[in-house]
Amino acid sequence: MKKTLWLTIPLVLIITGLITYFTVFAETEREAHQMQPARVHDGMIELNSSDGFSPITIKGVNMGMAKPGHFPGEAAITEDEYHRWFEMIGAMNANTVRVYTLHPPGFYQALKDYNKDHPEAPVYIMHGFWADEDKMHADLDAFEEELNEEFETDIRHIIDAVHGNADIPETPGKAHGKYKADVSEYVISWMLGVEWFPPFVMETNKKHAGTDEFDGVYYSTEDAGPFEHWLAKKMEFATAYDHENYGSLRPMSFTNWVTTDLLDHPADSSDMEDVVSVDPNKIHTEGMMADVGQFASYHVYPYYPDFLNHEPEYIEYVDHRGEKNNYAGYLRDLHEAHRLPVLIAEFGLPASRGMTHRNPFGWNQGFISETEQGEYVSSMFEDIIHEGMMGGLVFTWQDEWFKRTWNTMDYDNPDARPYWSNAQTNEEQFGLLSFDTHKIGVDGDAGDWEEDPMYEDDGMIKSFAMDHDERYLYFKVKHDPGFTGDIEIPLDIVPGQGNHEARGLETADAVDFIIRINDESRIVVDDYYDFFKVQYGHGLGMIDAEGEPEKDSGEYNPIRYALSKEIYLPHLDEILPFEYYETGLLREGIANPEAEGYDSLNDYYWNREDGVLEIRIPWMLIGARDPSAREFIGDIVKDGLDASVDIDGIKAGVILTGDGTKASLPGTVDGELPEMSMYKWEGWDLPAYEERLKQSYFILKDTFGEIE
Repeated sequence: MKKTLWLTIPLVLIITGLITYFTVFAETEREAHQMQPARVHDGMIELNSSDGFSPITIKGVNMGMAKPGHFPGEAAITEDEYHRWFEMIGAMNANTVRVYTLHPPGFYQALKDYNKDHPEAPVYIMHGFWADEDKMHADLDAFEEELNEEFETDIRHIIDAVHGNADIPETPGKAHGKYKADVSEYVISWMLGVEWFPPFVMETNKKHAGTDEFDGVYYSTEDAGPFEHWLAKKMEFATAYDHENYGSLRPMSFTNWVTTDLLDHPADSSDMEDVVSVDPNKIHTEGMMADVGQFASYHVYPYYPDFLNHEPEYIEYVDHRGEKNNYAGYLRDLHEAHRLPVLIAEFGLPASRGMTHRNPFGWNQGFISETEQGEYVSSMFEDIIHEGMMGGLVFTWQDEWFKRTWNTMDYDNPDARPYWSNAQTNEEQFGLLSFDTHKIGVDGDAGDWEEDPMYEDDGMIKSFAMDHDERYLYFKVKHDPGFTGDIEIPLDIVPGQGNHEARGLETADAVDFIIRINDESRIVVDDYYDFFKVQYGHGLGMIDAEGEPEKDSGEYNPIRYALSKEIYLPHLDEILPFEYYETGLLREGIANPEAEGYDSLNDYYWNREDGVLEIRIPWMLIGARDPSAREFIGDIVKDGLDASVDIDGIKAGVILTGDGTKASLPGTVDGELPEMSMYKWEGWDLPAYEERLKQSYFILKDTFGEIE
């Protein structure tokens, strides 16, 4: 017995020694790669390696937690999807992904796996700490206790998660689970917060006036207001937790945007854009963080706020190409105003059909093609580099179907947005990765149509068919080859309203919309069902709208969207009127992503030689609030823009005129169009979707590859 004990004691000592040895060895390895993975030096992020620090230009994308069929808070992206996306991002010559908050465990495991497989070109992470915007807007006080408790809990969870040391309980609206993948060596900065709501900043400063400067171990403030004090305090909390628990230090920043920048804007007269500043210059690093560093982060787009489009200093600025460029002009001023290096943490343009803002040089928020998206965003990145920034992060990696836009948000069902792809809402279309199925490749071939025709005939019109997917309603007309007249497709959608007239024919059905294909193709809407006129004319008085809307008036109007409400320019003492555009205009061309000549803004293709017309119409353009449930806008005159009606289907026909002929399906009887057939479709609980890299992806791939 004594002999056994004597043998056991050295064995225990040996095992203990081995454990200690490997622990120290592991700690040494961890220190080399994780203790300080990066620093800010000479205006750049520098990466730490066994060869010392080396600078990189930040070339990357932002990534949210959205995918079709789910809101971001559901954290529904799978590990396989993250794996696939990291491969695509790396192949784009990007080196960085910025995330706003905690992602599910699969994100971190996929990142670790990708970087293990690509050690010479890993993808680095700039990790955000998201603050609850609802709480911020409700209390308008950054120091509110409940807000800070939640914020600090989330900060701890994120830091634990990136170190592979978290088991986070399920909480509604947030990612959760067991986090075992240690990716801390690839997390090269923290980015705290959100785009700050000006009243939140102003009220915080007002409520806590007289707050002392912040004087911490890692950060201090100088000449700061209460809000900057609060930011420094949160930065201190995050850095302290990371260092005290894991021995790590990494560069720090906080989110900012043009609305709360530190510049003065003479062309602004709004009550939001130039009323308060959040100044990164007032926060300083201390102690060990002085060697790690901080930087300023801004979200900057070329079309908003409105003063960017009117400030003479910006619109007259000549960029490195010798061209006028308001975006580069603003970047120049932003860079010069900071003692810190500046990262453009969000920039981009949406490849969408719908538009929300115009830019004087064509960099509009919407109604740009995928090719234009790639070209314009590449130019913006070149401006970012030329104006001396650390780099930029494109907004965004994937399309986000749950998003809303101010000039369309009154027309859809907010609870159903993730279930369909809204081509009219540009906020959904900023991504480089599309999820649209393009069930029908609109190219005049018609070989991909599977639906049986609604009508068939042996006359001038041979057949008429309809189909749909989560983004479009499709139409196909086959007619005698060589016909070049006009084609009209009347649509009866909402029971109990509409016009009983189309192309001079009396219709048995009340028509809500007409699709007109001619020299100036467009969709027109029944005056009573004109959402724009009812909202901005009869409701807000921003456009002329004489008299009260009447059913069956016989009038059809162009489909229009608002672009900008009335703007006062103080530097010119001038008022710019309410601005809108016609979104119902239809553009001819190839709309099949697999075909040569594809343009994402094309709406129809007419193969006149073979007698085939194919059209795709965005659901919202014809009043859909939620096509997955067959929900459409109802009687808006009577019940307002919230009016909703569930329909059984859409009645449709076709009329051909010109070339010395007039024909229709269903066939006319004594100058009347008989009752039209109804296209019905099954609703869906989860949408079908497929990943497709947009044309913009490949353009940006070349741009990123050219810039070291």
